[in-house]
Amino acid sequence: MSSSIDGVAPEKSGTAIPDKRQGTAHWNILLLLSVGVLIAYADRASISSAIANKDFIAHFHMSDVNRGLVGSAFFWAYACAQIPMGWIVDRYGVKTPYAICFALWCFATAAAGLMTAFVGLFVMRLIVGATEAVVMPASYRWIRHNVPERHTGTAIGLFAMGNKVGTAVGAPVAAWLIIAYDWRAMFVITGLLGLIWLVPWTLFVRNDFPRKEEMAAVMRRAATVPFRNIITSPVVWGGMIVNFCYGYFTFYCMTWMPAYLVESRGLSLTQSGAYTFFSFAGIAIVAVIAGWAADRIIERGGDPVVTRKIFVVAGFAGATTVLLGAYSSSLEMALFWNIFSLSCLGLASANNLALSKVTLIPRPAIGMVVGVQHVAAGLSGGLAASLSGWLLHISGSYDLPMQVIVLFLVLGAAANVILMRPKWSPKVIEAQD
Repeated sequence: MSSSIDGVAPEKSGTAIPDKRQGTAHWNILLLLSVGVLIAYADRASISSAIANKDFIAHFHMSDVNRGLVGSAFFWAYACAQIPMGWIVDRYGVKTPYAICFALWCFATAAAGLMTAFVGLFVMRLIVGATEAVVMPASYRWIRHNVPERHTGTAIGLFAMGNKVGTAVGAPVAAWLIIAYDWRAMFVITGLLGLIWLVPWTLFVRNDFPRKEEMAAVMRRAATVPFRNIITSPVVWGGMIVNFCYGYFTFYCMTWMPAYLVESRGLSLTQSGAYTFFSFAGIAIVAVIAGWAADRIIERGGDPVVTRKIFVVAGFAGATTVLLGAYSSSLEMALFWNIFSLSCLGLASANNLALSKVTLIPRPAIGMVVGVQHVAAGLSGGLAASLSGWLLHISGSYDLPMQVIVLFLVLGAAANVILMRPKWSPKVIEAQD
């Protein structure tokens, strides 16, 4: 099977064209993947409401720097585990590694509610981050192997909707649980409820763990794109930069937006959770629409790379309006620009992910490439949480953290235009029998 994009080496494939029933099953599994990433992002977003809660802060005796550290713990572990998780799913499939890691992060989320010392809380967030690292390599590997290019934007838009909705509901639900019960119950409830997802995942997803007699062939296929070809590819580096800059803004909103709305704009914790919901619901809806729109343009003959790059640049440009909210003296306008800027980034969401993780990447290397690129995404979350806390500490205002966001958005748009070119995709070599 040949890639539809020039510059990505042809790949051998014996996969039959799926019939209508197989296509329906694939969309059902895609929905399940979307729910899985929703749960992952809800679990990671729960910390944002906790660090805005006075009882939680007092219990662990946290300063602004401490709040930044606990907010960033997830992302440092997430970044470190990305490449190992990518290596694992390229060789051992999607179903089993995902299931094991899913169970571990749910239990670690719940255990955070039982911690009595800051170091215990920090360790639990590290475990959640390391085990959630499987989500993106596994999900994009499944999409690359099961969804054709003409549907990729829509598929990834639906999948990406899961992480945006997860963040959107994670903060307000966590806030509600903290107010109705306390922060301990919030962690325990959100962690254990997620385990329900494992039932349909176990029952309905095909087992792709290689049999013993298949293992050697699987290893050879995975080795057709050596790590040196991945790490020297400008497309991979472009994807890392774009994903870092994209992630910096979204992870800032995930970890600091509720605190900003409470401390700078005078909203209650419940109100801040609601506006955080609207911001992430906006980006989720726009992501699906933009992915679908790009697919329609491509299906009618548009160049996939050029089309998706235009959407990405437009999304990054629109997101810079976050600075208008920071400088607004009106609460209503500040809230409007907060929601508008993050929603605009949805123009880039699905199309950036399709471009950097599927369209320009050869199939045998999907897991590893996504793992490499999500090192940058994880680092962006860690930096957004910790750097924003430090900038808030030294300036006493959220204006400076938001100015840094705009700098990263400009850098991300430039990297997308310059580096994301088919001729610079990772090169495939022939497997040795």
